Amino acid sequence: MIEIDGSVGEGGGQILRTSLALSMCTGQPFTLARIRVGRNKPGLMRQHLTCVNAATEVCGAEVHGAEMNSQSLAFTPGKLRAGDYNFNVGTAGSCTLVLQTVWPALLLADAPSRLKLGGGTHNPMAPPFHFLERSYAPLMRKLGANVELTLRRLGFYPAGGGEIEVTIWPAEDKLQPFDLTERGPKQEGFAECFAPALPRKVAQRELEQLGTALGWNEEQLRIGPVRQNEGPGNALLATLVYENLSEVFTQFGEKGVSAEKVARDLVREVRAYQLSEAALGPHLADQWALPLALAVWKRGREATYTCTELTAHAKTNFEVIERFLPVTFLTSVAKAGWRIAVKPT
Repeated sequence: MIEIDGSVGEGGGQILRTSLALSMCTGQPFTLARIRVGRNKPGLMRQHLTCVNAATEVCGAEVHGAEMNSQSLAFTPGKLRAGDYNFNVGTAGSCTLVLQTVWPALLLADAPSRLKLGGGTHNPMAPPFHFLERSYAPLMRKLGANVELTLRRLGFYPAGGGEIEVTIWPAEDKLQPFDLTERGPKQEGFAECFAPALPRKVAQRELEQLGTALGWNEEQLRIGPVRQNEGPGNALLATLVYENLSEVFTQFGEKGVSAEKVARDLVREVRAYQLSEAALGPHLADQWALPLALAVWKRGREATYTCTELTAHAKTNFEVIERFLPVTFLTSVAKAGWRIAVKPT
């Protein structure tokens, strides 16, 4: 039984999600105490509880403490089961985080799985759908884990109502760790604004401000399509495409925040990445750690990547992964960033 203190390091929901994912992948039970104890609303929120329930369904786990506001959990996984699943957060809580919880386990299953997920698709503090589609999923395919993602409907806070469909193919025998230390030549850059149920001028102002700051022309500035029953909501995205990867940066509009400030905040993120020579941005560097560690474990071969920033979130994630898998994360300062080596132990 692996015992984990949920208050250590960054102390957030990622500790829970990584523990659930790797417990399913390895068959190791765990207990988690002091869940999100330092947050304004400690314990399991609906989004976290959906992750627990999804993991339970995928592997037939025995669980204790799976209830709202619970600050402790005991999880004993059963056998992984491929299948058709429907997971709905029921609020604007992030359904992409629910997906990332079960994704690693389902790629180790013995047949394809099809998922329908409902909730928030574009949330602060969570990977937006377009980040998963353009940044994360292509690297997963390169790792040997094929996946198809489809956005059916955008979902924003506080209404939610978003919907994603995903197909995950088995990949246990195909996983191959690889190094990702350089971006390669830049191929294109573009921005999009999704602002359903808001005046069109909001999107136009954000894009104009961003385009002026980054020197992007009109063809690089796009207003996203609006589907039925979406919004209100506002997400401004910048996508940078390189030969070896793509990075997606996002800022969210909210009541009382000007369109110009949303754009300026996004420009700041983009420029910080452009000033570095490291491959991955801070969020992708964090989220890439788990699938890469799985591949290193399965193949017994080291892999390395570089990133622009080593966040507290990433460091905590490394520590949790090391509790479940026989791997070690070695970090060192590299040119304009950090170098992360994942080694089998």
